Amino acid sequence: MAMKNDSSVTEFILTGLTDQPELQLPLFILFLVNHTATVVGNLSLMSLILLNSDLQTPMYFFLFNLSFIDLCYSFVFTPKTLMSFVSEKNTISFRGCMTQLFFFCFFANSECYVLTAMAYDRYVAICQPLLYIVLMSPRICSLMMFGSYFMGFAGAIVHTGFMTRLNFCDSNIINHYLCDIFPLLQLSCSSTYANELVSSVVIGTVVLASSTVILMSYALILFNVTQLSSGKGLYKAMSTCSSHIITVALFYGLGMLTHIKTSSDESVDQGKLLSIFYTFLLPLLNPFIYSLRNNDVKLALRRSLRRLIVNESLGLP
Repeated sequence: MAMKNDSSVTEFILTGLTDQPELQLPLFILFLVNHTATVVGNLSLMSLILLNSDLQTPMYFFLFNLSFIDLCYSFVFTPKTLMSFVSEKNTISFRGCMTQLFFFCFFANSECYVLTAMAYDRYVAICQPLLYIVLMSPRICSLMMFGSYFMGFAGAIVHTGFMTRLNFCDSNIINHYLCDIFPLLQLSCSSTYANELVSSVVIGTVVLASSTVILMSYALILFNVTQLSSGKGLYKAMSTCSSHIITVALFYGLGMLTHIKTSSDESVDQGKLLSIFYTFLLPLLNPFIYSLRNNDVKLALRRSLRRLIVNESLGLP
């Protein structure tokens, strides 16, 4: 992917989250703690899934990939944001900016499709339990994950490819703490109509396709569980979906508010504030949502801790 254009701008200056010196150190500590908790939380959940045979199911296969995406996603922008709190001039090269934009779009788009696959998995588990082994075989799960990453890659290529075609010849100050689509469009001295159209089409397609599958899956699940005569069966069916519903609501709610808008100054300022929750909070919350609200994960965690304590007491590796 070429990253050359006719722009005279070779680097950008990121305004960051704040220009108030007294807030730099507290924000650095806050975001460092957030990043550490995000890394530890997602790595712990991934390790728990890998080490426990009871969690070797399609549901946790998708959850493993969700945690992997969140882990990688946090490394796209957090190190640069942390550096902005301790450096006098927060600059990023044109190539570095386009690279950050690419991976930002790649992981965000991929997460949409992984959440979609998880909704379909819940539908099959609840509504088609006798066919679950066939419909959610390891081969089909692997193909679904490959499709999720491929679609995320394709969307990122489109966004980044169209961005590199623009000319940046006036201001090089990005009103954001990362290289996002709309703040960059503001800086271009060439027409951004095609970029805004492509962004709307790509984002709209991702949201429409994934949200349609998710809504249809839960509509069918709701219809199915309402037919259950057992209140216990209804509770068990819905409890397996609650963590996913919370994650989807947060991801799509904040994501749509952040990105589906115009490139006006007011929209970019609002997007910067909202994106704090979208880029820093969600990767942190996801492993805890699935850990605290999932009995299988809590049971696996207790087993792992018990095994670790026993091995320590016996001096075993």
